[in-house]
Amino acid sequence: GVLHGQRDTVSGLEKLHAVSFSGMSRFWLFFCFLHLHLWRVLPATAGKPCDAQSFGGTSVVCVCNATYCDTMDPLELPEKGHYLLYETNKAGKRLERKTGKILTNTKKQGLQLIFDVKKKYQRIKGFGGAITDAAAINILSLSAGSQANLLRSYFSEEGIEYNIIRVPMASCDFSTRAYTYDDHPGDLGLQRFSLTKEDINMKIPIMQTAKAMSKRPLSFFASPWTAPPWMKTSDSMIGKGTLKGKPGGKYYKLWAKYFIRFLDEYAKHNLTFWAVTTQNEPTTGLMANYSFQCLGFTAEMQRDFIVLDLGPALRNSTHKDVQLMILDDQRILLPYWAKVVLNDVHVAQYVHGIAVHWYLDMLTPADKTLGTTHYLFPEYYLFSTEACTGFMPWEHKVQLGSWERGAMYSHDIIENMNNFVTGWTDWNIALNLQGGPNWVRNFVDSPVIVNSSQDTFYKQPMFYHMAHFSKFVPEGSLRVGLDVSVATELETVAFLRPDGSAVVNVLNWTPKDIDFVIWDPKHGFIKAHSPANSIQSYLWKLN
Repeated sequence: GVLHGQRDTVSGLEKLHAVSFSGMSRFWLFFCFLHLHLWRVLPATAGKPCDAQSFGGTSVVCVCNATYCDTMDPLELPEKGHYLLYETNKAGKRLERKTGKILTNTKKQGLQLIFDVKKKYQRIKGFGGAITDAAAINILSLSAGSQANLLRSYFSEEGIEYNIIRVPMASCDFSTRAYTYDDHPGDLGLQRFSLTKEDINMKIPIMQTAKAMSKRPLSFFASPWTAPPWMKTSDSMIGKGTLKGKPGGKYYKLWAKYFIRFLDEYAKHNLTFWAVTTQNEPTTGLMANYSFQCLGFTAEMQRDFIVLDLGPALRNSTHKDVQLMILDDQRILLPYWAKVVLNDVHVAQYVHGIAVHWYLDMLTPADKTLGTTHYLFPEYYLFSTEACTGFMPWEHKVQLGSWERGAMYSHDIIENMNNFVTGWTDWNIALNLQGGPNWVRNFVDSPVIVNSSQDTFYKQPMFYHMAHFSKFVPEGSLRVGLDVSVATELETVAFLRPDGSAVVNVLNWTPKDIDFVIWDPKHGFIKAHSPANSIQSYLWKLN
């Protein structure tokens, strides 16, 4: 299950040669010896603690390499009448676990969070991140042991159990070059369509390894950034440009066929997709001089493309079960975009969800965008498909140990979940110390930062904030009521898990400790204490 790559990072894109057999057998001997050694020292289930290091940020990172990485115990809920608490904080706790007793009575004073299982909202699809070319290059720049630890951290039961993976269809800005799957002008039959070395040698092996490591079923979704330039009005992958002609015309039909060919090729590698989005950030392709891969659609064009081309193409293919998400752009465009696309009775039959990005969230209240859209179109799910920190031009791209960037993730997830969003997807799952590679130098931050010169990687506070959702709110969980007795600065959300237990996540990004009580009318009171700058998950059995 380990990906074998030479640690020769000249471009990271050269063919990745398998390490020699003797190297591998040495690795496994060492691996077995290490595990025997640890087994003697530690109880069978003990998770390994964070190897904390400060780089002068507001909190710490957890350092991992080929021989050591922090892990989690398998989740085991305590007997009825007790609760489990996991806590991560700015001071350095990382998913620290403790149990406590649920009390039958308590003084009714101060802040109460009232758990109400009778109020049922949306069902959760899951949490994850994107395997971009850049993420793959960084993962494969590590030794086999470090790669295994990185992927286990994300996907295995001893990690945070992501179940969602986004995959760009061909290149995006987080690639080392701009390419599509058919850069052969005039190939109207897509005869020369083919996956590239980035898919075959990098993304696909990582996806297959993640799938093999994961106990939970993984859901993959794909998004295109640009069509081949010869299909576009701009004759370029970047800048303002749409497909030539009109929806229903030959280039729109061809572009729909390109989606099917992508799904066909990945299926040959035993990778099937839960969903596709119609287009990554369609509004960027309407902007003059946009600096990286894009393809423009107005809401009307997207509607007509789905009804005339993409919808029927998916339905008439072997991929008819692949779901289709519209928008895949900023929520400021809602509910307008949804009204234009979904009010057409013909298009509605092909669409399943509405995908949003987080970049302009500060400009637009969640209830007016997400909430309103849900009330107008309750039969379509809302799903968050991209977020990252460090994207503003004036920011440090990578901030090792930034607590605030982690809290920004939790804040956005809680706000999204409280406004009917069913899942949340981070952007690159791993970047280098610069926040790349990115061919237009559009560097950003990531929950995992790879330092390939030392064969180590750093798990950022963002990684652990994601964990409080991906680990404890599995697919099939249902958001339920959580009412507050008095106004509070705590940010909270509650779920009913598929195993019949409850989980309440509490974010405190104020500089003060806050005492409160969780009241479950059927089971009793949890006396709780939220330390300054912390995120907590409370879990307990309901039956």
